[in-house]
Amino acid sequence: MHSGTRQLSLTALLVLGGCVRLGPDFQSPGEPWIDHWNTPALEHASQRAVYPDIRQWWHVFSDPALDQLIAESDAHNSSLKIAGLRVMEARAQLGIAQSGLYPQLQQVSVDSLYVNRRQYGGNNPVDSHFWQHSGGFDVGWELDFWGRFSRAIESSDASYFAAEANYEDALVLLRAQVADTYFSLRTTEARLRVARENARQQQRNYEITEKLFHSGQTPELDLQQAKTQYLGTLSTIPVLEDQIGRIRNALAVLIGRPPGALPLMAENIGLIPLVDRAVLQDVPANLLLRRPDVRAAELNVAAQSALIGVAETDFYPSLTLLGSIVWSADTLSGTSRSLDLVGGPSLRWNVFDYGRISNNVRVQDARLQQLIESYRDKVRQAAREADDAANGLTRSLQRERILREAEGAAKRSLELANALYREGYSDFQRVLDAQRALLELQDSYLLSRGDAVSNVIALYKALGGGWYSAQAKVDSTTRKQMEQRTDWGDLLNEPSADQPVSPLPNQVKAHE
Repeated sequence: MHSGTRQLSLTALLVLGGCVRLGPDFQSPGEPWIDHWNTPALEHASQRAVYPDIRQWWHVFSDPALDQLIAESDAHNSSLKIAGLRVMEARAQLGIAQSGLYPQLQQVSVDSLYVNRRQYGGNNPVDSHFWQHSGGFDVGWELDFWGRFSRAIESSDASYFAAEANYEDALVLLRAQVADTYFSLRTTEARLRVARENARQQQRNYEITEKLFHSGQTPELDLQQAKTQYLGTLSTIPVLEDQIGRIRNALAVLIGRPPGALPLMAENIGLIPLVDRAVLQDVPANLLLRRPDVRAAELNVAAQSALIGVAETDFYPSLTLLGSIVWSADTLSGTSRSLDLVGGPSLRWNVFDYGRISNNVRVQDARLQQLIESYRDKVRQAAREADDAANGLTRSLQRERILREAEGAAKRSLELANALYREGYSDFQRVLDAQRALLELQDSYLLSRGDAVSNVIALYKALGGGWYSAQAKVDSTTRKQMEQRTDWGDLLNEPSADQPVSPLPNQVKAHE
């Protein structure tokens, strides 16, 4: 009866050990205002089929060159590759945490020792030498009585999904940066064409003025003013050419190429396209919370929340089941061989370490609160970025329409100034003023179109657009290199299609 009671108590202890989990359960730090937030500049229209999926928002520009550049960056960008490798690292860390649910000590030992023994004193000194052999197997299993290991798994699980979200965030940032750099390159190329065209026109005017001056029909002031304007415009060309080279090099690095020419990019002399409105496929609040960096911030909160429970387990005793099998023998004649079987529970309790443990719990709690504030700030920053980009798009489109009309007026003004000057009804200064105004308006017009496109890109980026990719996080070449060095098992494989790649934090559960 007494033995049965002990077995029943041990069974109850094991069951209880699987149920008790110290520390707070994760609760999303969500912001109440996000459920009602919106910006008037974001339009939720019903014409969804006409517009591309927000996951591939760059298709709204219908530009094959941009599509190819983004595909190149997805395949070769180093920052994206590093983000993918960090996902593999997080998978391995999760595997380490999961191993805590199994016997933590599994040790095989084999010893073969030579002993040369000399004993002094007495009437019969002993001088002997022999070999002593032993072999053993030790096992130790600390029961997860207070949830130390299950909380650690919960933390590693959330960290793994946070790494997945960080990879998706790297995709969002990379694709937006490639598109922005590409259209910046096209804008600068267009500005260079305008500057060259104006320089050619001003050079002709300068040459005509020079002939008129030498024939005595024009004062030297007209000649010097024409020369000044021509050379001033000419001086902007090297600056724009330098900008084009720098932007092209930046684009090359983004797509994983060395700096230099980009064979896949033929010069496009058309104006960069404008998108009059950004039609979204979800309400803005949901899109903001779906941003990969916002989800990563929330998952970091979940990971840290579990670490508080890990720290609190140090307040309580740990129960470990120990077992050993030891065989020993030696080469001395007449000695026996032995086989020992040892097993039983072991209790450890740091009863006088309360100050260190309690302060460690406080440290973990302070870190949790920091991450909560970081998450809330991330949500506010996401809303600010979306609102800024949406309003910027509206204002830049308004400015583009005004400058388009002003450019037409400036062209007509230059035509009239040239006609009046040729007929002798006005001086040359009016021609110069008209030329200067036209160049400035043409340049401003191109910049306004570039600003509008940048705001479209910024808006989609602010809403987390472009987070999805069907490609493997580790490319085949890198995978072969890693597998040649290390046995990765199946960790480098992509998750099956029925598993969420990056779930919301309230879906994160420890693998218990």
